[in-house]
Amino acid sequence: MMSDRTEPNRVRLALSSGEIFEGWGFGASCEGSGEVVFNTAMSGYEESLTDPSYMNQILVQTTPMIGNTGMNERDMESKGIQVSGMVVHEYVDLYSNYRSSSGLHQFLRNAGVPGIAGIDTRALTSLLRSQGVVQGIITGDATLSDSQLVKRAQSMATMDGADLASTAGMEKQGVWDESSGGWGHIDSSDLERVPIGLIDCGVKDNILRCLVDAGCKPNVYPISVGAEEIERDFKAGKIRGLFLSNGPGDPAALTGLIDTLRKLIENPSLVGFPIFGICLGHQILSLAMGATTFKLKFGHRGINHPVLDSKSGRVEITSQNHGFAVDPTSCEAAGMVVTHRHLNDDTVAGFEARDGLIAGMQFHPEASPGPHDADGFFTRFATAVRSLEMA
Repeated sequence: MMSDRTEPNRVRLALSSGEIFEGWGFGASCEGSGEVVFNTAMSGYEESLTDPSYMNQILVQTTPMIGNTGMNERDMESKGIQVSGMVVHEYVDLYSNYRSSSGLHQFLRNAGVPGIAGIDTRALTSLLRSQGVVQGIITGDATLSDSQLVKRAQSMATMDGADLASTAGMEKQGVWDESSGGWGHIDSSDLERVPIGLIDCGVKDNILRCLVDAGCKPNVYPISVGAEEIERDFKAGKIRGLFLSNGPGDPAALTGLIDTLRKLIENPSLVGFPIFGICLGHQILSLAMGATTFKLKFGHRGINHPVLDSKSGRVEITSQNHGFAVDPTSCEAAGMVVTHRHLNDDTVAGFEARDGLIAGMQFHPEASPGPHDADGFFTRFATAVRSLEMA
């Protein structure tokens, strides 16, 4: 075991709803602010912290003990920490894992991200569930009164209308060739890899790895890519399908990308072109089809969300991380068939159009850690691409 021990210091979490939670700090000794959200997963805090979908959010972990497995390079979903703050009940100084290279405290401190421990995360989660997500500030500044902090939190911008994906999707461009290296659960090693395009809205590394495992060779485009470039690359044989990644923020704010997808969908020369999306990609694709989206009260974040596949009648346990959803009343008029429903609140969890050549999943089939029930989504996409290639 290794120690990441820190000296306790008084830190407060102030919410725009008026509540103050007091605990002790770990990570960076600085201020962090953003939308306060909770994740119910009992493992995988490293994947959550480095998931670009959490950009500008303070992450509350509902599992009571955090830090005991440290941090390692392999389980990261991007180049670094994406959250603006972390909230836990009990932070563990001693970490033990054969792959860990540092402790959580050191990792957050190096990234300039503060954490707060020693608070009642059950009470905080209950508050967020009952009244919805709020804005928050983590600070160790003792010169500010509680009321001053609350007023500052109340003046912060919300996630509605926020275009964060344009910033989050700047890390990766060009061809991605890294597989899961045996950690995944899809094996297409006997197939020749087929080239596809992926629009990076803040993609998790494991989505790219799973696409490689499924037999694809992703060419990563920036979010600013135009319809003309994608069509040109398709006709030149450089890509045989298009995948839209996850990412942070309000999908409706990405008007440029929505317009690009609409042009691709309406292009008669691309009728058979497969286009799939995950999470934010699912929402953007729905908007391009003509559906609408809305903000959920407190979102879905965890690795145990039940989803009903209406085509097979099968219930899949899924990993989810999103604060917006597709309005089910807008799907039929947009030519979309809802294929999956979240069993907790009946929200749209998946759709298809054009005989399955266009499809979206609100959940994360690439989740690691997490259930493998839905990993067939990548195989479906690869099969659709190969079918087009053989036509």
